[in-house]
Amino acid sequence: MYALISALVYSIVHMKFIKPLAIDAPLDRFSEARAVEHVRVLTQDGRQEGRPGLREAATYIKTQLESIEDRAGSNIRIEIEESIVNGSFNMDIVYRFKRPDPSVLINGHFDSPLGSLELVIVGAHGFMKTYKWRDSIGASINVEASGTGGLDLVCQSGPGAWPSLVYAEAAIYPMAHSAAQDVFPVIPGDTDYRIFSQDYGSIPSLDIIFLLGGYYYHTSYDTLDKLLPGSMQARGDNLFSILKAFTNSSKLRTSQEREALRATSNDYRDERAVFFDYLSWFMIFYSRRVAVILHSIPFAIFIVMPLLLRFLDLGLRSWFATFCDFVKGLLFHIAAILLAIIFPVIFSIMRLFFSSHAMNWFAHPYLAFMMFVPCSLVGLLIPRTVWSCFPLSQDISVLKKSKEVLSNEAWFWGAFGLYACLTLAYLVAGLSGGFLTFSVSAFMLPAWIFFNIYIKSYHDQSLRSTVIYVLPLLPCIMYSVYFGGFLVQFLIEKMGMMGAVPPPYGFYIADGVVAATIGVVTGWCVGPLLPICGHWLARSSIIQFLLHISVLALAISSQFFPYSNTAPKRVVFQHTVVTADANRIVDSSYDFSVVDSNSLLFLFKHAPEVAKDLHVGTDFSFKTANTSHRETWMALFPVSHLFSRSLKFPARSDDIIKQYRYFPHLSNYKPGTFSSRGSRRVYLELSLGDLKEVWVAVLNITGPLSSWSLADNILPAPEAIDGGPPSYYVDLVELVMINGPSG
Repeated sequence: MYALISALVYSIVHMKFIKPLAIDAPLDRFSEARAVEHVRVLTQDGRQEGRPGLREAATYIKTQLESIEDRAGSNIRIEIEESIVNGSFNMDIVYRFKRPDPSVLINGHFDSPLGSLELVIVGAHGFMKTYKWRDSIGASINVEASGTGGLDLVCQSGPGAWPSLVYAEAAIYPMAHSAAQDVFPVIPGDTDYRIFSQDYGSIPSLDIIFLLGGYYYHTSYDTLDKLLPGSMQARGDNLFSILKAFTNSSKLRTSQEREALRATSNDYRDERAVFFDYLSWFMIFYSRRVAVILHSIPFAIFIVMPLLLRFLDLGLRSWFATFCDFVKGLLFHIAAILLAIIFPVIFSIMRLFFSSHAMNWFAHPYLAFMMFVPCSLVGLLIPRTVWSCFPLSQDISVLKKSKEVLSNEAWFWGAFGLYACLTLAYLVAGLSGGFLTFSVSAFMLPAWIFFNIYIKSYHDQSLRSTVIYVLPLLPCIMYSVYFGGFLVQFLIEKMGMMGAVPPPYGFYIADGVVAATIGVVTGWCVGPLLPICGHWLARSSIIQFLLHISVLALAISSQFFPYSNTAPKRVVFQHTVVTADANRIVDSSYDFSVVDSNSLLFLFKHAPEVAKDLHVGTDFSFKTANTSHRETWMALFPVSHLFSRSLKFPARSDDIIKQYRYFPHLSNYKPGTFSSRGSRRVYLELSLGDLKEVWVAVLNITGPLSSWSLADNILPAPEAIDGGPPSYYVDLVELVMINGPSG
């Protein structure tokens, strides 16, 4: 059953059910084939800051927009402009179909890291502070990518419930989870959505992100052939439909209208709704007010059920005994879920004791399921093996029911109570992910009712009665596998860039995190079956078989190499040149770092050419090696926070001196001035020397600083890095770029 469901989920997550439209598709329909042709042109050269391909991409996009303008009818007015904030390098393109206010903004960026505007969101900030159309925006859709395709998930929505409601009503292929809004704030990432909807605009917005294909994310391997077929078709169809729904909505308002409504109406609230898609087939949406009622019902049922079952007939004592048994069932179910998490973590650590490298599952995600699902099931079933030996508080002779019936009843209501308590906890915490456990409890109730009807009708608690219990749970199980499988796949892909933690603990963290996550998913997918199916599954022969499968999978997985051409290891290499004045080199070095659990020792072992070029011998040790300081990687901020125990190797500077006579340097080009408010203005000039271009320049300023996108004089609070003084990180990537003549 789970194998068939997994196959279905795989096809859904990888867009197998979406047929991309051909290049000759009707012009009023979005065609993936036509879009790919534009992407093909844009990817002919890199679009990193400082490379000619970025300017060429901007020119191409503007040319295509102008061709649309030429083809537009006389009743449609189109405006194309370049958004200019400040500085000398401007490449923001703004394209608008002229219509009476308000309008809908679809936002995206075409530059590629490192150095893209997403580092500190200066482009969006400058747009919202200075551009003339900003007040006419009634809604915004920010399109992002954390990979090459797959689920195009709505990760953030707000303020208010209206944007997610529009999406729920209009999306052709709905892909959204309000639970993502609970998690996104703690993820070390950022999008323009924050600027538009939270910090500077309060614009009703959607943040839609491609989440899979993260192996190639922000690397040169992110090429056209890596696009997942069907992904762009789904995104295009959804965007067309959502855009139409926004523009036709009576709730689309300008910023002035929103402010007036907020001041006069009590209905304008930043209320987070609950929403989720079911296998991308349809969307379920309900407001926070409805969630308060719905998500409280399971807990109320759990509290009231002992009264309904015993108190009316047998009195208070029997009710209390029944409630005690329900609590025991709840505690045993908690123990089962915890053991389902702990067992895979223990097995993952044990495997690494006998392996020289971690993350064997990185290039082969199915290995993670092979290794950790069987041992997670063992942990899940162990409490069930001792449950039958545990005494019940209820008197069997008085109730005239068998111990097996009462045990099943106590475990079922205990499991139901756990999911009810978690649902209520989500609600009280103000989170939107309570639907995950609410859906489990909602489907467990009819399953239990049908099971009891069958038992009373046929007086036969056999395998057939178990099937009767499982069938109503199938929709819930399918959704759990869908959500959990996608979560594990996404996590596995991101483990290659999660950051390196110092040994000895860093070696085990990635495997432990994936193992624990699979344990949670296994407990979530199988847990609802445990009350009735547990006594069939918790047999010694089955548990031994699962243990043998676990050991065999661990042994087999150790033979696999963690990386491949389609899942490469990320290594950060930097040639660092420290200069003084404009023509003197103080130090020259190669700096190396990794961003996952396999350290540089692993790299030198499996890439001997690198070790040879760096003169790394067999006696190399971290204890005697030179480590590079985090400040060395400041140009990659905030990625530099992912590095640990970066190494520094000497590099010759002769070739640099021969090639460049003058080096980049920063200087004051005129005296500073003081304003009436007491702030000081400093005039700095960055000279490139003999360099033809620079893709990023970074200043770390320890004093107060104003104007972080050169668009206003208001700045967030400074940050202290590594115990240093409060300082500001200033990324001049959008502001400093000079292309010299080709030589």
